[in-house]
Amino acid sequence: MRPEPRSRDETLALRRRLVGSSCKLFFSNDPVKIVKAKGQYMYDENGRQYLDCINNVAHVGHCHPAIVKAAHEQSQLLNTNSRYLHDNLVDYAERLSKTLPGKLCTFYFLNSGSEANDLALRLARQYTKHEDVIVLDHAYHGHLTSLIDISPYKFRNLEGQKEWVHVAPVPDTYRGIYREDHEDSVTAYANEVKNIIEQAQKRGRKIAAFFAESLPSVGGQIIPPAGYFQKAAEHVRKAGGIFIADEIQVGFGRVGKHFWAFQLQGEDFVPDIVTMGKPIGNGHPIACVATTTEIAEAFAATGVEYFNTFGGNPVSCAIGLAVLDVIEKEHLQAHATEVGNFLTELLKEQKMKHPIIGDVRGSGLFIGVDLIKDQAERTPATAEAEYLVTRLKEEYILLSTDGPGRNVLKFKPPMCFNKEDARYVVGTIDKLLTAMEKEDLNQQQTSTGAT
Repeated sequence: MRPEPRSRDETLALRRRLVGSSCKLFFSNDPVKIVKAKGQYMYDENGRQYLDCINNVAHVGHCHPAIVKAAHEQSQLLNTNSRYLHDNLVDYAERLSKTLPGKLCTFYFLNSGSEANDLALRLARQYTKHEDVIVLDHAYHGHLTSLIDISPYKFRNLEGQKEWVHVAPVPDTYRGIYREDHEDSVTAYANEVKNIIEQAQKRGRKIAAFFAESLPSVGGQIIPPAGYFQKAAEHVRKAGGIFIADEIQVGFGRVGKHFWAFQLQGEDFVPDIVTMGKPIGNGHPIACVATTTEIAEAFAATGVEYFNTFGGNPVSCAIGLAVLDVIEKEHLQAHATEVGNFLTELLKEQKMKHPIIGDVRGSGLFIGVDLIKDQAERTPATAEAEYLVTRLKEEYILLSTDGPGRNVLKFKPPMCFNKEDARYVVGTIDKLLTAMEKEDLNQQQTSTGAT
């Protein structure tokens, strides 16, 4: 053990020398060295406190004592693979089953969201005997080769779109092809999926799955209109495919009204497969796939065992159970609704004050603030968004951007984020936007005077 901690500059120099340059840092021009975290706060090497508005992985709060205790106690007893019987595995599967629709009753445990989505793809293909996948534009489903292929966010910068991948427009009613003034955006967006299927079938292609984030995150914190998944799923299932809901970013009560974000679509919608990751272990590497008995049996019929060395180990399952306990005991789903509604209203007040805010959208503690250059064209205010998150970091608030134009401020904080935090971050955004507007006005006056 090193007697003295390294300085930030020493750590940065070693990282640049030893870690692949494609592994990016937040605030790369002036990165933060984080050495401790608790609840919704993170601390740098000098003890300065940062409000964490983006870390949905630390779902119930950084270093929650109940999670730490569960990991510690089970680690002292046993950690091994799932080929041995252990109560934690079945207890955890049973607890998860109670949060899901009844037909989603078979579980596979893994270590990451990418592993979960890769397995979901395998399950879909084995069950349907089809190959092709429909995904939403700008989607990101993971870093494995199989998932880069179904992630437009990535493959458009690499080898491009594979023949078996079909991209549907993201159901964005703010800046998508069918907007809030369309008479029936739900049917219009679903018909885009129908058209894709028909064109694919004309070329002899067969659809295995429609793969969608329940709330597209990288795509810009999008809230699909209710009913869209039902209609899209109807077209997909008619073509012999299944519907996969990627809950890796937004599951476990984050949306407030429901435990799972796909439930925002309505009680009549049930996916065929649900994938889980990120918040499931509060920072511990756990993931899960939930599916139907029929799909699981078709997968088993190959005769090839599915085995994941660390998936479903006793320590991971103990942590997963502890996360569910904390969500329930601390009423975090209801908290997400209350605080999320409060934060959304504060942000909407800022929208009335600052023209750069084009849209505020979200559910619970999953919220996007779309920054624009002009109201008519809704041109993404990319540079302004980058400047704002940099200035927020200087005010000890950690926020980031997403969306194709990197202009959407994304809020997905630990679920213990509270109303005081909401007031603080929105007050700081107000202060910074006011200063930006004043500077812009001064520049315009200087330019006018010069002419």
